[in-house]
Amino acid sequence: MEIETLEENDKKLRFRLKGASSGTVNALRRAAINSVMTFAIDSVTVYENTSAMFDEYIAHRVGLVPIITPSKGYTDEDEILFSLDATGPATVYSKDLESRDKEVKVAVEGIPIMKLGKEQRLRLEGKAKLGTALKHAKFQPGLATFDESNGSYDFSVETFGQMPPREIVNKACEAIKEHIKDAEKFAKKL
Repeated sequence: MEIETLEENDKKLRFRLKGASSGTVNALRRAAINSVMTFAIDSVTVYENTSAMFDEYIAHRVGLVPIITPSKGYTDEDEILFSLDATGPATVYSKDLESRDKEVKVAVEGIPIMKLGKEQRLRLEGKAKLGTALKHAKFQPGLATFDESNGSYDFSVETFGQMPPREIVNKACEAIKEHIKDAEKFAKKL
């Protein structure tokens, strides 16, 4: 199999695969989308909300904010606490979510969460956990697509900000290896 990098920056990676089957390329695409572990705020406790928005709507918006996921040092049992305390009039942005861990923080600071009117207040805490998009789309690290042309595949990965696109591909390959090991164990039991 030959791999040629076509484009790479902090948001996008494009490369050409030659000598791979469409099934292999599609497995890589699917693993990049739904098998890479990322942090996302999974539970929210609202302590004070005097705005016109329902707590559940705010919790949903907070949960969709991309969270930087370091490559090592965390397990799926770790919980990272985020807090938010804002008083209006103001627009509450993702950057207002303060993390208790300097490594795990908001990936995109300018995402609007809500507007607070005069004297309205929002105070909440959220717990970020590691998960995959198999559990919920908020854990998806980015988009992955490919185009086939003359026996080669142009593969593209765009990150949502949790990790660099090359890391998404590497972790997708690791996930595929784990899936193969699981399939071999299953086959031995048959």
